[in-house]
Amino acid sequence: MKEFNYYIFVDYSENLVGYCIIQNEKLKELIPKISRFKHYKSAGNRRLYLKNVKNTIKREKIEDYFLKLKINEVRKNIEIYLDILEFLKKNTSCIIFVSVYNRQYNTFRKMVAIACGENVIIKRESELKVGTNEYQASLVLDNLLNIERLKE
Repeated sequence: MKEFNYYIFVDYSENLVGYCIIQNEKLKELIPKISRFKHYKSAGNRRLYLKNVKNTIKREKIEDYFLKLKINEVRKNIEIYLDILEFLKKNTSCIIFVSVYNRQYNTFRKMVAIACGENVIIKRESELKVGTNEYQASLVLDNLLNIERLKE
């Protein structure tokens, strides 16, 4: 498995968009704490599942593992993309893994290629293999988006 310096996850949930950035070392520490996370849609009792996830996030201080974490309304998605591009520009010497929501993949890939593409590996969310660290970490953002969405 390739060693990345940073991992970036970008995801959407209805009217929300979010991203998170985590360092490789922090990802390794985080994985055991989120091993029980799964996709919201695959949860049997979704309300109870999200309640348990929310409690785990709070108890284990999951958000503290991330270098950056932001959730916005979809209409502000340009702000999310600018944050990510700024981070990529500042870290051109690092190897960075990016997982992007399937529908935004082509646009995002073109944008990164124009701005700073060489050491950035971009994958569609659907390309993440179940059980990998990347897949598990992407579930944190997926669950945070669903928690935020259901608050409204």
